[in-house]
Parts: sequence; structure tokens; C-alpha cells
Amino acid sequence: MAARRSTNARAQRARVEQERARLHTARQDLHAAAVRRRVRDNTIAVVVGSVIVIGAVVSQVVHAELTAPAPKPSPSVSPAATAEPTPQPTPTGTPAG
Repeated sequence: MAARRSTNARAQRARVEQERARLHTARQDLHAAAVRRRVRDNTIAVVVGSVIVIGAVVSQVVHAELTAPAPKPSPSVSPAATAEPTPQPTPTGTPAG
């Protein structure tokens, strides 16, 4: 009878080891899938974020080009302003009219 128990014990131990190996493989597969999913999600996030930032920059450049303010005239110095002022006529004794 002792031999029979050891055979059962070996068979049970083998079943337990098979179950542990199966669970271990399942956990490894789950972890690998999670890593792949995170890499995919991060890649998608970077691409979408880059597209949004590039779109915002392009939008601002196009807006600035299309709505450029009209140039305001700057005060320029006229040649008469730099010359000596013209003398005022002197009043005469007779009224106009």
C-alpha cells in the first residue's frame, strides 16, 4: 500500500506542478500583452498629441498671415518742417476791405 500512496503523491505533485506551470505561462502572456498594449497606447498618444500641437502652430501662423494688421502711417518729417519758418507778412496801416 505504501507504493500506491507514493504513486498517487507523485501524480498529484505532477498535476500541481503542471497547474503552476500553466498559471505561470498565463501570467507571462498576460504581462506581455499588457506591455504591448501600453506601448501601443503611448505611441498613439504621442502621435495624436503631436498632430494637435502641429495643427495649433499651423493655425496660428495661418491666422497671423491672413489677419495681418494694415500698416499705420508713421509721421514723416517734411522738408518744410526742417527749413526755417517763412516770415509772416507785416501788417500795413490800411484795413483790408
